Amino acid sequence: METEYSNNSGTAPSLLASARTMSISELRWKFFQLVNLWEPDARKKTLLALALTCESFSGPALDLLWQELDELGPLIRCLPSSLWKLDEQELEFQRVMTFDDWSIFCKYNHRVRSLHMKYMIYRVDNEVWGTLYCPPFSLPLLPNLTSLAWYAPREAFPCIRSFVTQKLTTLKINTYYPGLKLGPSVQSILSASRRIYRVAVRSHLISVRTGGLSDAAILHLSNLHSLRELYLELHSTPITADTQKLLQHHAFSALHKLDVTCDTLAPLDAFFKTLSIAPKILFIMIVFIDEDDSALPALISRISNACAYNALERLRIVNNIDAESDTSIRAAVFQPLCAFCNLRELYFGVENDVQLDDATLLQMAKAWPLLEELVIRGKYSASSPHNVTLNAFVSLLQHCPCLTSIGITLDWSAVDRCYISPRIPYQGFAHKALSHADFGSSRIRYATGVAAFISAIAPKLEGIVGWDYDCHCVFEEYDKYSARWKAVHRMVKAFRKVREQERGMLSVEDVVVSDVSGEEESEEYGGSDGGYGLDF
Repeated sequence: METEYSNNSGTAPSLLASARTMSISELRWKFFQLVNLWEPDARKKTLLALALTCESFSGPALDLLWQELDELGPLIRCLPSSLWKLDEQELEFQRVMTFDDWSIFCKYNHRVRSLHMKYMIYRVDNEVWGTLYCPPFSLPLLPNLTSLAWYAPREAFPCIRSFVTQKLTTLKINTYYPGLKLGPSVQSILSASRRIYRVAVRSHLISVRTGGLSDAAILHLSNLHSLRELYLELHSTPITADTQKLLQHHAFSALHKLDVTCDTLAPLDAFFKTLSIAPKILFIMIVFIDEDDSALPALISRISNACAYNALERLRIVNNIDAESDTSIRAAVFQPLCAFCNLRELYFGVENDVQLDDATLLQMAKAWPLLEELVIRGKYSASSPHNVTLNAFVSLLQHCPCLTSIGITLDWSAVDRCYISPRIPYQGFAHKALSHADFGSSRIRYATGVAAFISAIAPKLEGIVGWDYDCHCVFEEYDKYSARWKAVHRMVKAFRKVREQERGMLSVEDVVVSDVSGEEESEEYGGSDGGYGLDF
């Protein structure tokens, strides 16, 4: 059989250059990338076998094998066994590292791109750290490192300088000792990585996770024009007035996400007092809220003043430890947040009583037309009134067509009945996006009326939660109300199927009526062509 090749340019019958989609080296790399997606044990065994197959496979296989490390152990264990030993979960050296040892080390160190020492299964001896801190070549120890998570013990902290590279884009710092205030040492580390920005051509530090920083270190971070993500644990001592003044001027200019954790409200209030930032994402974790009634409203006002109104899209304010405070969060606390016109998510979960009402929920609905997720959850209390009615709930759905998830406590008394009302609620309004709802500690007596109402106004709702396990330790009536909300969940699913069948039946009836009316109309006008004498 002869095969004929032709093209418009009249070239010889050969494979056109444009038809060659990838080179041999590109095809080989694609193959190795596929192997790299396998289950971890199979991946390592296969890559090791490929590395030993031939010279052309060795480089790509070793690059992938060493690309990500969870600890320093593999780099140490690749050295001669006469150098090191693992004794009672402690890795230590038995002799001094020689030039030959370092030569072996350098076969692999340039291949490491990510070092996340979060799960160290054994302790690394101080002598090992000291040796790695003084290699016989210029630092950094891992020259191509782009991501570093440092969870080493306190005595090893000075060694972090050996790992900071000009290619570093992600840096996470933690210690085994709570309360440690990281000051000049962290500042010098960040300065080392900041050289990347000064060069302006290479990559730069974009994400930092650290805690217990001094004022000087915070100021240094605020001047990193490349920084887009900051995960910060504020020290219990608030920043000084002088630091607040310096944070007024172009601080955190490129910040996209700010995640702040603090024990109490006072350091947070001081941190946000003079800031002027434009993050899209702001997460705040407060360990204890035990201050006076005005502390939290003051903080929310600070946040409102500190963040650009048109920038913030996602806001979470959470505290996880009940300080047994009697402070109530009044509805007026949320009013300053209505200034964020592009807000898509609000998660407000505190261990205090939250007093939300219809007027405030309606104000939120009108202020946030792009809202996708809304959760306002306070402390579970048997005496807490449910002040948000179904009218306000439906108004929220009407003003927020993109809402997919909601978590609020409601007053269901208007539909809490043992029968299904023949009237269509809210003139047939049905929200098309809501898929998950958590109604907290909302109390109901009858599942039937509630489920019928929900299935009518939110036909796309897939998951309904009420009286989850968090209520178990608070309310004696947990079993009763939890069972009722589980029944609502089941009924809504069933009602949705019935409504789908009804819509299907109506569509079939419309087709039949249309056909019948078409025949009658045809007869009225004198035949199938409508009486116009059309001849096909």
